[in-house]
Amino acid sequence: MNISFVVLTYNRTDALLAVLRSLAAQCGEGHEVLVADDGSRPEQVRMLFDQCPAFRCPARHVWHPDVGFTAARARNLGASQATGDYLVFLDGDCVPNRAFVAEHTRLAEKGCFLNGSRVLISQRLTERVVNGAIDLPSRPVWFWLGARLRGDSNKLLHLMRWPRRLFRVKQGFHWHGIRSCNFGVWRTDFVHVNGFDETFQGWGHEDADLVLRLHHLGIHRKNGFMGTEVFHLWHRENPRDQESINKTRVLERMKTDVVLAEKGLRELVPDAAVKITPLNGSKSPL
Repeated sequence: MNISFVVLTYNRTDALLAVLRSLAAQCGEGHEVLVADDGSRPEQVRMLFDQCPAFRCPARHVWHPDVGFTAARARNLGASQATGDYLVFLDGDCVPNRAFVAEHTRLAEKGCFLNGSRVLISQRLTERVVNGAIDLPSRPVWFWLGARLRGDSNKLLHLMRWPRRLFRVKQGFHWHGIRSCNFGVWRTDFVHVNGFDETFQGWGHEDADLVLRLHHLGIHRKNGFMGTEVFHLWHRENPRDQESINKTRVLERMKTDVVLAEKGLRELVPDAAVKITPLNGSKSPL
């Protein structure tokens, strides 16, 4: 099984580099990494190319101009360049644990998508990560026990492993805990539902919409707790002006059997403004 990791980013290269360092340490033959850039500024892109870690697999930067919060389009653009059988979507502020790639590989199952898990990291600890003072995936157990006691992380599940399928697969549509910041799906299933729906405007619930359409396709949710955890770095919340509208759209779609996104992968058209550049040893395209 070949896996493509699609990492969403926007003007936060210091956090993105922490994510890429963890992926670079784990990825090799049979993997590829695509940075799906939602229009980061030129200085942020230059920082990425200047400091990007060396990968043992293909790694590319897929950039399109900044026209507002268009995470769905950025993810679709990244996925459209993927060659893997399986797609893992990550946010550029979610640092994979050191077994992340192996666990996604182990838990991938036909007929299922994988809903990954996360550990929330405090602002104080986040600052140490983005400054390069600490590497979260390599921290020992005692570090995390102390971090939990100090309030620098919200859980310790990443210290444990649940090797079994028991309790992982859900049969119905469950809204709670859906996270496109850590999400695995077979590429064929993603294509069948036409990817993320780009008609969702602003922050919120385009991931729930994707999961609902996968459910309508007959794909079951499988949870990746105690295995696929990422360390979600602190950030200020994005504006949520459209959240109620987006949520209402998902609730309405729950009454239907809709499978295809209104505007998704099939509607992507060649655009000269989109820049696709190899990351290993290349110069910034901006």
